[in-house]
Amino acid sequence: MADDYYKTLGVTKGASADEIRKAYRKLARVNHPDAKPNDAGAAERFKQIQEAYDVLNDAEKRQQYDQFGPDFQKMGPRGPGPGPGGGFGGFHGGGQGPIDISELFGNGGIDLGDFFGGGMGGAAGPAGTRRGKRGVARGEDARATVRVPFTTAVTGGAVDVHLDRGGQVETLTVKVPAGVSEGQTVRLAGQGNPGLRGGPNGDLLLRIEIEPHPYFRRDGSNILVDVPITPSEAALGTKVDVPTLSEGHVVMKVPAGTSSGMKLRLRGKGVLDPQTKLVGDQFVVIKIVLPKHLSEPAKELYQKLAAHETPVREGLW
Repeated sequence: MADDYYKTLGVTKGASADEIRKAYRKLARVNHPDAKPNDAGAAERFKQIQEAYDVLNDAEKRQQYDQFGPDFQKMGPRGPGPGPGGGFGGFHGGGQGPIDISELFGNGGIDLGDFFGGGMGGAAGPAGTRRGKRGVARGEDARATVRVPFTTAVTGGAVDVHLDRGGQVETLTVKVPAGVSEGQTVRLAGQGNPGLRGGPNGDLLLRIEIEPHPYFRRDGSNILVDVPITPSEAALGTKVDVPTLSEGHVVMKVPAGTSSGMKLRLRGKGVLDPQTKLVGDQFVVIKIVLPKHLSEPAKELYQKLAAHETPVREGLW
């Protein structure tokens, strides 16, 4: 029926170009295969949404569609063909121009629009090569791995990616948004393999690997760091200098009677969550450390202490 594309995007037949664009961005963000890797139907829904937008976002195609319905594709050479030859596969189209993929994920994940230092432009589409009626084909996607320093992954920054393209090494400076995660795959539009006979370039898929830190480690949006203290500090309480990623060292109070393994919280000194925009916490994990070799005076003091200690395993098992 003539209103199928409108139903696909959830808009009325009289919807404005801006309303169509907003509806598309919302649906594409939710149904993009990268957002739902375990949903087998996501790719098909995304394809239908893209096809509807490709037509309704182009004033001429929309006019033909409103007049002839889906059969407008058969009305002559000016009507788009379905599938690979009709340009339904990418974020291309008339109307207000292509959708930058950063607009789809800017509020729900990585802000891909800022990934390149000089701005990307262009548009992304599903992986693979698309051939047109005259042999024009979209380039295949390229894949690479980028290693990101721990601090850069938490606070954001820039890293260089070295790509081997036709025997020549090309270096791209990539901006890394704060809070990127290990194993995350990032799609960079138009930075993949060149198209055939003037077709658009494929995309570059970057897999994120985060380098370990000498003493910080990450648990979701939280940061953990082990802080050693002596038995007397644990028993009597103390103050310790604790490193943070963003504020240097801070002084933290360790209460008397602290056991090894206890976690003390530093609020708001963790990792930014790109989806919720909330910052996690830093947890100081207390480690009670004994010297490997005790002096004779220290041994005598521990022997006196042992005579006054309360049993800690009595009744435990």
